Amino acid sequence: MRVAIAGTCGLALLIAQEIQQSTSHQVILLSRINQTVLVSQGYQCQVVNYKDPLSLQHALMGVDTVISTVTGRPQLRLIEAAVRCRVRRFAPAEFEGRPGLQTPNSILDREKSAARTKLQGYSAYIQSTAFVCGIFYERFAVGGLRAHQMGAKIASGEGDYVADLRNMTAVAPIYDAANNYSSLCLTSIYDVAKFVVKSLDMASWPSEMSICGERLTVHGLITLIGTCRGRPLNPVDWQNPAGLQYQLSIAGNATQQQRIATHLATAEGRYDFASPAYLNSMYPDVVVTGLQHWLSHTWAAVP
Repeated sequence: MRVAIAGTCGLALLIAQEIQQSTSHQVILLSRINQTVLVSQGYQCQVVNYKDPLSLQHALMGVDTVISTVTGRPQLRLIEAAVRCRVRRFAPAEFEGRPGLQTPNSILDREKSAARTKLQGYSAYIQSTAFVCGIFYERFAVGGLRAHQMGAKIASGEGDYVADLRNMTAVAPIYDAANNYSSLCLTSIYDVAKFVVKSLDMASWPSEMSICGERLTVHGLITLIGTCRGRPLNPVDWQNPAGLQYQLSIAGNATQQQRIATHLATAEGRYDFASPAYLNSMYPDVVVTGLQHWLSHTWAAVP
């Protein structure tokens, strides 16, 4: 099977690496620029121009499955090219909460809703699925999600989501609209890559496939971070949807808006889903990394 991965972010490379190490499938990375380092590491890379349909169609010749990590107009054009090339399956750049709970055309959308609509319109010609994995553990990494070459278009630096583990402060969307504790699911990108590659061997894809490393309340997350770091977060700014909606209405720049919008989505349960997750149940042999172990290991060298 020939698999094309659009993009070269951390998750894209982990998926490509897992395909090469664990399967006999052929993988090709689609990139806007020459990737001489990746080629030297043994990856097959194809330079594409997302504004040129013929460039995309050439890159997708003979491809069975496309896994996208690009968003916006480039992804929409990639879908069109995939349909023209009779690609069998397309996984758009989702990798967060359940699509049905997301707000179309919001600051967090990045034309993902348009991609889903386009794929639904082509459902007679191409299968698609949304990989639902909640919040990446790596948002809490040293250096944040950006340290993994991810999240270039979102607030993805160290401390941008819920907790700053270096300075031990937090803005915690702990309550939902009914004043109950909000919950979320989290997964490491390394585990996401394993499950995505497992799914390549499925005969058909359902419209959504969930993956979960850990499900807990935001309150539980704050407590867990304190345990792993050996001291409590202080101060913690406890938030609810009403307060976050007000903050969003007066936020001065895009980074602030993205940060607050992600906290609001958390409070509203958009990163929460049933556990055990679909792919965890389908492939119980894949042992996921627990969040406590991951946090303790990741921050072990930082006082």
